[in-house]
Amino acid sequence: MGRLENKVAIITGAGSGIGQTAAIMFAKEGAKVVVADVNKEAGEETVKRINESGGKAKFVYTDMKEAGSVEAMVKETVAAFGMVNVLYNNAAIGEQGVGDTTKLTEENLDLVLDVNLKGTWLAMKYAIPEMLKVGGGSIINTTSQAATRGNANIPAYTASKGGILALSKCTAVEFADKNIRVNCISPGFVKTHMFLKLLDEFPEMGKRVINGTPQRRMAETEEIASVALFLATDESSHVTAVEIPIDGGIVNWSNTM
Repeated sequence: MGRLENKVAIITGAGSGIGQTAAIMFAKEGAKVVVADVNKEAGEETVKRINESGGKAKFVYTDMKEAGSVEAMVKETVAAFGMVNVLYNNAAIGEQGVGDTTKLTEENLDLVLDVNLKGTWLAMKYAIPEMLKVGGGSIINTTSQAATRGNANIPAYTASKGGILALSKCTAVEFADKNIRVNCISPGFVKTHMFLKLLDEFPEMGKRVINGTPQRRMAETEEIASVALFLATDESSHVTAVEIPIDGGIVNWSNTM
């Protein structure tokens, strides 16, 4: 019997990277998975891989910055699978171009905060009432080592991830006595398409990433998804309002990049 047998999980940004890995992993553990993504082709590919391996999944087009779209994501989940037990907020974007705080445009700030921070809030806003109907649930929100460190030249991303961390702790306390757990995972540098593309554009960052990580390597997507899986299961039933760094030691290392 799988660790998520009879559970229904929504995973945002599940068309690629960590989200795709998590969707496949959760399905193998018995969950019915809603693959939420703004990229229809990528999301349907994830669903195809899950269904072909004997799992159950459904793609739902979701624009995380639009309240109506996120509400529809939850409604379609309930219509398809009857309930919501797990919400994994993984979808995120970074700045369109790297620069310091004075170079950040209002448009870029609004977009990043809308997708990352507001999107996380919207998903919780609409998923929590459904979790209450079934006696509780687990929410996993994605922050970043950038949320608690002074990483330069990503002000909007850093602000959004810091906001997610604070929002998660607030929500965890609000619903702790209702058996809804809210935790954060905080990845460091991960081998995702989005990050590897950034390294292609700024190759000098590659050496800084490795030198700035005590383990001297980036994480594989499976290493992040497996921690999310633990938080999704009843194995973590007394864990709430915490942030778990998955960064190869970055946050607790005194060296500077």
